Amino acid sequence: MPRLLLTLALLFAPTVAFAQSLAGQYDVWGRNLDGAAYEGTAEVRDDGEAVTIFWNTTVGVYSGTGARDGNVVLIDWGSDYLIVYTVMDDGELHGTWADGYALDRLSPR
Repeated sequence: MPRLLLTLALLFAPTVAFAQSLAGQYDVWGRNLDGAAYEGTAEVRDDGEAVTIFWNTTVGVYSGTGARDGNVVLIDWGSDYLIVYTVMDDGELHGTWADGYALDRLSPR
């Protein structure tokens, strides 16, 4: 029984413990709640506990901080609703905000 538990722990530990850092520079594309498109750049900082994003877009400059749980990143940027990103296999972050009615995509540079 102890061998089985050790084997299971070794199989599943790498997927949880070694998530790749999201830190870096990104290109940004999105769509506001009213349907208007925007673009720009973003810097993501990821210290392993907190994720901070600084956006510089055609509609304004923003920043927010949050946390990552696996491939989901939640960012509080001062709005009524969080930005909810999914980390894609190619490193892009696909997000929604405004309660899911607006979109944001970050693509690594």
